[in-house]
Amino acid sequence: MSKALEEGTALQLDFSKIAKIAASSPDVIPVAVQHADTREIILVAYTNEYALKTSIAKRTLVLWSTSRNELWEKGATSGETFELIEIRVNCEQNSLVYEVRPKRGNICHTKNQKGEPRNCYYRRVNLGTMELENLNP
Repeated sequence: MSKALEEGTALQLDFSKIAKIAASSPDVIPVAVQHADTREIILVAYTNEYALKTSIAKRTLVLWSTSRNELWEKGATSGETFELIEIRVNCEQNSLVYEVRPKRGNICHTKNQKGEPRNCYYRRVNLGTMELENLNP
């Protein structure tokens, strides 16, 4: 990932992401990950049946990495792990919400100026200029 994409102010949405995922990881569904205490959406990722069952068995946040095509235990490398509290399913059963509680820190691989991990939705779109504003620089 480039610094301009992750830290810049230009809006550069990847509208082809779903098509790429369908081609390489066809058996996944999206998961919105929500902080159980603050109710903030902290990540959107994907799961497959294997990752879902692993997450339930371990009671921790486990997803499917569509870029690496492998099981992804969130925080296994960084130590920023998440307890799985609840799973909700939508009416069409084609997406999930995982309610999680951080065991330490936040969820994003990016860090703020203090070196602390952020949650993934740390920027907002300025509706007047269409530029991104960093809420946790």
